[in-house]
Amino acid sequence: MGIAWYVVFLFSTTCHEAAHAWAARRGGDPTAYLGGQVSLDPRPHIRREPFGTVVVPILSFVVGGWMVGWASTPYDPRWAEAYPRRAAWMSLAGPAANLALVLISGVLIRLGVAVGLLAPPIFPSINQVAVAHGSQLWTSAALLLSVFFTLNLLLFTFNLLPLPPLDGSGALPLILGDRAAAAWQRLMRQPAVGLLGLLLAWNLFGPVFGRFYRLALQLLYSGGSFG
Repeated sequence: MGIAWYVVFLFSTTCHEAAHAWAARRGGDPTAYLGGQVSLDPRPHIRREPFGTVVVPILSFVVGGWMVGWASTPYDPRWAEAYPRRAAWMSLAGPAANLALVLISGVLIRLGVAVGLLAPPIFPSINQVAVAHGSQLWTSAALLLSVFFTLNLLLFTFNLLPLPPLDGSGALPLILGDRAAAAWQRLMRQPAVGLLGLLLAWNLFGPVFGRFYRLALQLLYSGGSFG
């Protein structure tokens, strides 16, 4: 179980950060590209944040049975202040990558159900969005797809909270005027603001994700009831 979670966590986090780096380069900031982060190779991301990509995920799984962690993508703050809307699209690229992985895993689950290899669980959980009856191979596939679906939905939802330093706050310049967007970029770089934002996000996220998760399961199984 722990290996499955870590493989999914590392791949999903790498996709998230690579999407940030790719969008930044497209927007004119080559900082992350020059650091080798426009890549699905996890090693550049681990070298940048070894504590958040290795130590914390493993400890959180041992303690809580699921994984939390982080990585980061470097960017030029002068570029972000000069082009706040380009920086906003960079911020949205990471959650968009996680949403794509949710959709892919959801499609594969639906295909598995359609051909009779997978089935909806009676009581869904973070490790059991789909179940398999039969060979160990399909049981393992059901676990892997379940973790992909849950973890990427979690990363997508959490990162879209509009609180610094999360990606949702970085996307706010899309709806702000030029001066306000530049001022917001400067504010987000303040360590105290980021710490306060993380504390608020951690306390708000549980109820938000619970509702969002139930909605996602209902959409996955065409209106099925999940309390």
